[in-house]
Amino acid sequence: MGKVIGIDLGTTNSCVAVVENNEPVIIPSETGSRTTPSVVGFSKAGERLVGEIARRQAVTNPERTIASVKRHMGTEWTTRIDGELYKPQTISAMILAKLKKEAENFTGETIHDAVITVPAYFNDAQRQATKDAGRIAGLNVLRIINEPTSAALAYGLDHADPQKIMVYDLGGGTFDVSIIEISDGVIEVLSTCGDNHLGGDDFDQRITDWIVKEFQRENRIDLRRDFAAMQRVREAAEAAKKELSSTETASINLPYITMVGSTPLHVQLTLTRSVFTSLVSDLIERTEGPVRTALADAGISASQLGLVLLVGGSTRIPAVQQKVSALTGKEPSRNINPDECVAMGAAILGSTLAGNALMAKGTGQDLILFDVTPMSLSIETVGGVATPLINKNSTIPTRYTKTFYAASPMQKVVEIRVLQGDRPMARDNKMIGKFRLSGIKRSASGLPQIDVTFDIDANGILTVSAQDQMTGKFQSITITANDRMSDAEVEKARQEAQMYAQQDDMRRSALELYSQANALAARVTTVAADKNKIPDKSQRKLLQRSLKDLSHHLKRFNAAKITQEQINDLQEAKDRLEQEAAPYLDA
Repeated sequence: MGKVIGIDLGTTNSCVAVVENNEPVIIPSETGSRTTPSVVGFSKAGERLVGEIARRQAVTNPERTIASVKRHMGTEWTTRIDGELYKPQTISAMILAKLKKEAENFTGETIHDAVITVPAYFNDAQRQATKDAGRIAGLNVLRIINEPTSAALAYGLDHADPQKIMVYDLGGGTFDVSIIEISDGVIEVLSTCGDNHLGGDDFDQRITDWIVKEFQRENRIDLRRDFAAMQRVREAAEAAKKELSSTETASINLPYITMVGSTPLHVQLTLTRSVFTSLVSDLIERTEGPVRTALADAGISASQLGLVLLVGGSTRIPAVQQKVSALTGKEPSRNINPDECVAMGAAILGSTLAGNALMAKGTGQDLILFDVTPMSLSIETVGGVATPLINKNSTIPTRYTKTFYAASPMQKVVEIRVLQGDRPMARDNKMIGKFRLSGIKRSASGLPQIDVTFDIDANGILTVSAQDQMTGKFQSITITANDRMSDAEVEKARQEAQMYAQQDDMRRSALELYSQANALAARVTTVAADKNKIPDKSQRKLLQRSLKDLSHHLKRFNAAKITQEQINDLQEAKDRLEQEAAPYLDA
């Protein structure tokens, strides 16, 4: 097996790492940054843009730019661009494909395998959607690992002292808290809790709303009706949030944000840290419930924690750090990079799965990981009751079988409804799938007995099966939720991703050639008109004919519809003109 990369597929930013010389290292993006914006854009020419280049053009192209798609994973969300329908999996796959390519450039070898992280509180559909995104990107996803657990792996590599730690992970779109025990190279998750709809995006939105409200109060104009203006406001809100992590005030200046008649209007505001804290105080308070639940489920008090690790960019907010200190009575540790540790932990696990386990420092033992499932898994039984088979915080992988009785002795078909959640009634939990077990033997003397088996793999993904004890009839689950992609859909999306990657490479090459040819045409136009440079009339005519031919190809150039034949023709015309003009251009 070759190198296995670890990917933190984040809501706002993503990060990729690999183990080199028994040390996890972050792979820089093509711009030199250690993280990549989780943004995808579609240019007017049809080119797919990913990362920093997509983020930069968002203001001028807001309706064809997609950010924070992670919040839609495992849902029925779709977007249509240029007549093509995109699901969260396909958009996420574009980000993963870019990270894969950058890893290949960094390592100098083809990358096939990856470990991808997800929020600990992601459900089955969200985990499967993430795995599907990896497959579409051309990756063999060896493991889906929880983000707090991955961060603990990165920490545990260098800190093997026996202790219980809390990982408080507040990222761009999700919040997780996990209680983890480290002892002699063994990392065991004791409990986990969280909120899949709480993160930096929500903090940004509060500032965005404040800017819009203040501008409307001063100018009586609602900026929310202007897509381009709102994209600028959102970017300014995020920048202000980051600035307020290190300063007491942030200036928000957006010149020419809109026009009234012929008069330009500008945003000129100052946001203080205290006002920002008041805007987001209720969001920060929402993290208290999961923290207390995770501690209670682990059976420990905050005083028994040896350390609190902060993970995710939003933990840089001073008010968040103060809240964590108040909840735990401990000053949070800053021994780990909150933006990079999740990807590094995934790379460590990837190296282990590839047969190159890393040793916990000072122990002489390989790191060993025991993770848990975040929510209870149940089936619906008579009366609409959710009957658990696997309780939350059970160590995975795990398998459990329980015998149930059919509702009536003459029943021939049983519908198995699979639920995820911790509420006692089925209607209050999420139904993640259902299937029918048919061919049950009718019996007047007793109720048919059905063995139901739940099997959770190391990725936290569930398989359910049912078997009639009397007939031996067997059926495994078929997820019927609309948000799941079939194998055929995944394969089709993977082939399209490869096709578009080739087209994008061709477009980039074509645009570079067009730029070079255009510059050459401009230079030759000047030279060919200069009798002093070219006294021979026949030579001037020869150049002008070749220049006309090249100009013809340049006028026909359309990056969105370019073919390889047109690229070849343009290249040939450029080379011919370049060769004929060389003696005069160098003179």
